[in-house]
Amino acid sequence: MSRRQQVIRAIERTGPDYVPILFYNRDFEKSDLIVIDVVHHFQGPGKNLSEYGFVWKREDETMGQPEKALIVDWPDMQALDWPDPYRADRFAQVAEIQQKLGDRYYVASLALTGFTIMTFLRGFAQTLADLVLDPDSLALLAARVFSFENEVILQCPKHGFQAVAFYDDWGDQNRLLISPDHWRSFFKPHYEKQFQLVHQCGLQVYFHSCGYIMDIIPDLIEIGVDMLNLSQPNLYDMAEVGRRFGGQVCFVCPVSYQTTSISGTRSDIFAAVADLIEHLGNYHGGLIGYIEEYHSIGLSEENYHHCVEAFQTLGNTAYLSRGGTR
Repeated sequence: MSRRQQVIRAIERTGPDYVPILFYNRDFEKSDLIVIDVVHHFQGPGKNLSEYGFVWKREDETMGQPEKALIVDWPDMQALDWPDPYRADRFAQVAEIQQKLGDRYYVASLALTGFTIMTFLRGFAQTLADLVLDPDSLALLAARVFSFENEVILQCPKHGFQAVAFYDDWGDQNRLLISPDHWRSFFKPHYEKQFQLVHQCGLQVYFHSCGYIMDIIPDLIEIGVDMLNLSQPNLYDMAEVGRRFGGQVCFVCPVSYQTTSISGTRSDIFAAVADLIEHLGNYHGGLIGYIEEYHSIGLSEENYHHCVEAFQTLGNTAYLSRGGTR
């Protein structure tokens, strides 16, 4: 069975032979999934310019923040030089990567999406204020951002992708950034249309969110998320997540890069991976391991390799000894 088929079986919960692993930013030759950006937020010699036009300001090696909002007043939105979804080089690197890496599961990454882009263009605090004080104008901004993404999505099938990835942070440490009701009334319809479009294109939906988003996991499953990337499993009770949602969606999880992968021992890291497999991956699949090199926030080379070892070892032995099923 090919690596692509193993991933599909994990997503669809039809019995993969092991827990597939997504290596995000290094060691791609080991990765079962390959993520390729098709929206270009890090252009130029310093990788500091987004195709939306905002410039990144960085204090360290992390992504940074836009230097300033581009839509200070609403007329600025009409004057903005919006990116062209059909720019000639959008998919320029895809064929070469696919030829080099061969039969993997390829994910077209929209990089930063939806609400996150809206806050980068309008400013975070102002976007939240608009949601209450000027929702009609904010709806016009949402329409522009989501429409651009949809035009890019429509091009993905002919470039050999199996999924489209959305990256939109919705949680802080213990709650959603806005009320669940506001999320459902304003943003959920946009996501639902996008995810329907992805499925109509014959592709699957990968959705990432940092933070605690327990309140909207049922909504994301309802509107068609196939892979849900929870990047801070330390914020959740994994047993509760498994009880409520196991077998309904495929989770994509790292060893928490907020706690355990940074400060934990090898034993801590192995225990964290075992916990993910036990509670999320035991439904004829339902789990993809996630590995990202994060030295910029304190991940040591040693712990990076412990994370890799834990997923590769337990994803075969522990997973297979249990039959990978419930």
